[in-house]
Amino acid sequence: MTDSSAEEHSAGLDFSLLSSDNTLLVSDQVIPKPGNIPETNALNNTEETSHNREKRFGCDVCGKRFGHRGHMKIHMRIHTGEKPFCCDVCGKRFSSRTHLKIHARIHTEEKPFSCDVCGKRFRHKTYLKPHMLIHSGEKPHECDFCQKRFITKLEVVNHMRIHTGEKPFGCDVCGKEFNSKSDRNRHTKIHTGEKPFGCDVCQRQFSRKSTHLKTHTRIHTGEKRFCCDVCGKRFGDIAHLKIHMRTHTGEKPFNCDVCGKRFGRNESLKRHMIVHSGGKPFGCDVCGKRCSRNEDLKNHMVVHTGEKPFGCDVCGKRFVSKRSLSGHMIIHRGEKPHVCDVCGQKHSCQ
Repeated sequence: MTDSSAEEHSAGLDFSLLSSDNTLLVSDQVIPKPGNIPETNALNNTEETSHNREKRFGCDVCGKRFGHRGHMKIHMRIHTGEKPFCCDVCGKRFSSRTHLKIHARIHTEEKPFSCDVCGKRFRHKTYLKPHMLIHSGEKPHECDFCQKRFITKLEVVNHMRIHTGEKPFGCDVCGKEFNSKSDRNRHTKIHTGEKPFGCDVCQRQFSRKSTHLKTHTRIHTGEKRFCCDVCGKRFGDIAHLKIHMRTHTGEKPFNCDVCGKRFGRNESLKRHMIVHSGGKPFGCDVCGKRCSRNEDLKNHMVVHTGEKPFGCDVCGKRFVSKRSLSGHMIIHRGEKPHVCDVCGQKHSCQ
């Protein structure tokens, strides 16, 4: 570099900041004083990168160190809670512009990172890396308690809390605690009512894309991927299959605290609890009769309409409720499940 070019290069720099070794610090780079610039690279032909840069900037709160002052400033927002970057679509705020850009892809549905094996696309390369381990079968992270293995470190950290009972993430609204941040974030949508994912067919909105929306779309496609090994009945999602399996196993994990009656589904228990509370929230628009269950109200409405939607496949007789039809079918099967307490004679009807 010539003297004239060196002067041009140094224009606007304050050389009063020269250190004892005749160098100047500008934007975290060491600049030699003009006239002393060697012809060879000032860093001895070694390019400074994020890996070999000295980490001179330390966080006063947790002690973590950084090679660049800007990175430390971004890190400090973790402790201060500052989130200066706001999403124009949903209003969610972020501590860094990079996080905002990644989030924006939820709304734009941009997924620039693609798996070379199956073609699945991702919003960020950090999501792609653990996905690739699915194809390799590698699970490098192991639980210290049960030796179960996981693809990502975050998965094993969240799993470990099952053993420790730790639930560090609390809901600011109701106080409910969770062992992972993602579970807490999904829960908060119950309070906010946020449902950012919409069905393209019926426009119904959902709070979760990976489970709720995908399960719902199978109603329109008719897809039923999950099959019962016992009776062959098929279901659109695995949760419904698990509930169905209880009809074969007899499992009833939900227990009434009042009378001890057990149920195979939590929804059935909730409906049952109305019996004890005495509440009858379902009212008939015609005669005003009130029912404790919506199913009972539907059965009652046929009194006014005269409709008998349930027909016997054997004799063709029709009934107002499915329960009445089931009781009728006992006659054709020859079953006599009801026994007289006095004489012991069996009957098909109670």
